[in-house]
Amino acid sequence: MIARKCLGLCRHSAPSGRGKLCARTYSTSAKRHPVHPEHLCESVWSRVPKGPMDPILGVTVKFLADSAPNKLNLGVGTYRDENGHSYVLPCVREAEARLHQQDIDHEYTCIGGAERFNNLAASLAFGETSPLILNRQIATVQTLSGTGALHIGADFLKSWLPNLRYIHYSTPTWGNHIPICLGSQLEPKRYRYYDSVNIAIEEDNMLEDLNDAPSSSVIMLQVSAHNPTGIDPSRELWKKISEVCKTKKHLVFFDLAYQGFATGNTDNDAWPIRYFVEQGHLPLVSQSFAKNFGLYGQRVGALHVATANPTEAESVKSQLELIIRPQYSSPPIHGARIVSTILGDPVLKNMWKKDVRHMADQIKNIRQLFVSQLKQAGSTRDWSHITKQIGMFCYTGLKEEECRDLAELYHIYMTLDGRASIPGISKNTVGYLADSIAKVTHYQ
Repeated sequence: MIARKCLGLCRHSAPSGRGKLCARTYSTSAKRHPVHPEHLCESVWSRVPKGPMDPILGVTVKFLADSAPNKLNLGVGTYRDENGHSYVLPCVREAEARLHQQDIDHEYTCIGGAERFNNLAASLAFGETSPLILNRQIATVQTLSGTGALHIGADFLKSWLPNLRYIHYSTPTWGNHIPICLGSQLEPKRYRYYDSVNIAIEEDNMLEDLNDAPSSSVIMLQVSAHNPTGIDPSRELWKKISEVCKTKKHLVFFDLAYQGFATGNTDNDAWPIRYFVEQGHLPLVSQSFAKNFGLYGQRVGALHVATANPTEAESVKSQLELIIRPQYSSPPIHGARIVSTILGDPVLKNMWKKDVRHMADQIKNIRQLFVSQLKQAGSTRDWSHITKQIGMFCYTGLKEEECRDLAELYHIYMTLDGRASIPGISKNTVGYLADSIAKVTHYQ
């Protein structure tokens, strides 16, 4: 017999049965699993509840657990080839080959990331000839993709705007915006954006909400290829949004996650940022290179904070680095090197622009084919909004129960609000998808 002590939290720990380690000794044999003589002792983690599954990434978890050969994942926004594999851009392949030939090391980068990457990233967002670029008025740090940029930005706002309580988001917005906001101890506020009946932006209501927000509020605006609706403001509406924000002295926080995926032209897709700067705004910009470079797993992004002068920019960057240091010390370098290699070489940069245009055009083609196949499948519902929307995502209009039926009956997975990733559809799968949707909607 071997004498052992119980090291778990159990009812012998204290009268309440919580909070202290049990010190009771029990006996056991080597042939038998140690069991408390009266009950099984609890682990220190026994009262930790299982967290809810992420509404977007959880789709992939369910998809991977499905053994059906005809399953289809329309949850996560990744551009895929005809075989459903993640697409590697030709310019990225070439950049990787060049980096391999240079025999580079894997040394740490600076807390704020590689300076060359930061400069090229800022130029891509604001434009090479932007006065903010030329006058060194932008504080830029490399981040863990767009999610990291949003989080670092929210932490910075909370630290240096002590009276800040809210960040205002569109209704609806990307699912991770709200948790990021709450994680920085800020509260999400909604402004009206999407009219589900007319499949359009609620322009008047949106402007009214922005105008009614307290002066000097932080307004989150998605620059292009709005996630999840696929509907962007027109340039005329952007001008009205800028005027309201300027009048109310709102601080604009742009989310630039899909530059190039809206129109196929990276300069066109960044136009709202550049227009706002022309109008005197000093925005924050969260920038992601996951989608438009296909570097999903490399986590390449940047946060830009526009300031009034170079001295402010230096101070702001130093404070951003103080936020980064205890969180992850410094960002990963390989993906940033790929982006820098491409953007810093005129030939590779032109190749990249063609790659982006190709992906944007393919997404448009799939949208048209999708609608055509739905009609051929016998559906009489109006699906024209699918071709009117832009970017990676489509707000299909499918109801929650219809989305559940697609998953349970036909192994097709998307978020329950009916958002589908268009690049997840190929010419090989669009027919099956259309037939399945026609069935769950009873051919409406």
